[in-house]
Amino acid sequence: MAIITTFEYAPFDEADPDDYRPSSKVALLVDPGPERDARVDDITLVAEVIAPGDRIPRHTHPISEVIVVDEGMPEVWLDDDRREVGPGAVIFIPAGSVHGIRNESALAVRLHAVFPSQQIGIHYLERNPAPGTEGQPPQPAFTIDARALASTENVGK
Repeated sequence: MAIITTFEYAPFDEADPDDYRPSSKVALLVDPGPERDARVDDITLVAEVIAPGDRIPRHTHPISEVIVVDEGMPEVWLDDDRREVGPGAVIFIPAGSVHGIRNESALAVRLHAVFPSQQIGIHYLERNPAPGTEGQPPQPAFTIDARALASTENVGK
């Protein structure tokens, strides 16, 4: 069992050529338990603050995802459905579905995303290009290892 009572947000990786959001913040949370048999290894929680004007580019995952909007009024794309949602909205995203989020408001959007794995595959279909990469296509699909990327600052707080 693990209980995390506080965590730190970090800026997005400015080296990511497809998801350049220097004003937004993220925290990857996994069970920090040291013993494999006594920890949850099949769930990752992503806490995110999407700055005004920023967006999560449209993309897909090979696994399902659930997003809960805590604050703000983001515009959400899920396949052909595109709509503005508010606090308390829960978005169930089936594996392989095209989705993305845009914050067109003057206030930050706060959300939580849950994945049923610590290995999160992602394939961008569009980009928030990093400066100097504007003409490039999205990079090939890749996998994020949430346990490897989870900040040690978040462990055990």
